[in-house]
Amino acid sequence: MTREDLAEQLALLDCPGIGPVRFRAIHNALGGHLGELFNLSRSELEALGLKPPQIEALLAADPGRAEPVMEWLEASPSHHLLDLSDPRYPPLLRELQDAPPLLFARGRIELLRQPQLAMVGSRNCTPGGARTARDFAGELARRGLVITSGLALGIDAEAHRGALDAGGGSIAVIGTGIDRIYPSRNRALAHRLAEEGLILSEFPLGIPPNSENFPRRNRVISGLSRATLVVEATRRSGSLITARCSIEQGRDVFAIPGSIHNPQAKGCHQLIRDGAKLVEEVAHILDELAPWLDGVDTEPSETMDETPSGDLGDDYRSLLEYMGYDPVSLDQLAERSGLTVAELSSMLLRLELNDLIQTLPGGLYQRC
Repeated sequence: MTREDLAEQLALLDCPGIGPVRFRAIHNALGGHLGELFNLSRSELEALGLKPPQIEALLAADPGRAEPVMEWLEASPSHHLLDLSDPRYPPLLRELQDAPPLLFARGRIELLRQPQLAMVGSRNCTPGGARTARDFAGELARRGLVITSGLALGIDAEAHRGALDAGGGSIAVIGTGIDRIYPSRNRALAHRLAEEGLILSEFPLGIPPNSENFPRRNRVISGLSRATLVVEATRRSGSLITARCSIEQGRDVFAIPGSIHNPQAKGCHQLIRDGAKLVEEVAHILDELAPWLDGVDTEPSETMDETPSGDLGDDYRSLLEYMGYDPVSLDQLAERSGLTVAELSSMLLRLELNDLIQTLPGGLYQRC
């Protein structure tokens, strides 16, 4: 892509009212390239369907608009910019009518050629949900799937970590310019993804984390992926936007159920009622996607251990049995087990430190 080509694409994207769909229509009308856009007359621009404010914006466009982007590209061999004609552009994403005209990428660009699974969920996830996301992402990554998510706090971050910790690939689709990191608490994770995985953005350099950017980037997360897995979500979670995008794009949606008392499971239960596939183990995903997963290990393996009580004594294992899998109060546990509150408090602390239980609002405890 030359500086002139890039400047014209950026100028068109900067025009008011020009989104991915309108951009693609103009792109196609010009034979698949925008090389002559700056040379067109006002009447020729009108013939393309451009309105006066858009024409004025194009005629006033800065030819040097591409310079900062070219400098960014030249700063590192891990920096990439893909347009719709680039053979590296992800084929599944290109199928979308509203595919991003440009993709800024930082990291291992080859991950875009591998099969991807989107994993999303609540920013305010429970400890059990975080562990589930890490475990599923790690096992799926070991099988050869690239885990794609949005670098948000909570389930997104745990999915990225699980995949990278397993030695697999992970892609973060962000809602800012590629030169920004949001949220700042995930700065270390973003740097790790840039080294071991890939970061993608459709937004030009310098774009801040505007609220409208994140629903828009969700269609890219699902559009890159063969399916979307929702780990935890409330009924109003932004993760459900990604799930809806996946459905609209003709992709599968999977959801992990939880306790009927857990508000972070309500969104997953709604998805399952609406037709999403219920998932309890990795094999449920691999079985459904097997026809599309060339090079991915889809053979059955041992089910992930839900409660690795390992070297805990019999009294701790008994306490886990008394708890069951629904939220329970300290008084209820004392009544079931016959133990004192002091004894229970000490044992529950150890179980929580071993990630076997989680504390819920209202003084409740739940087995992970």
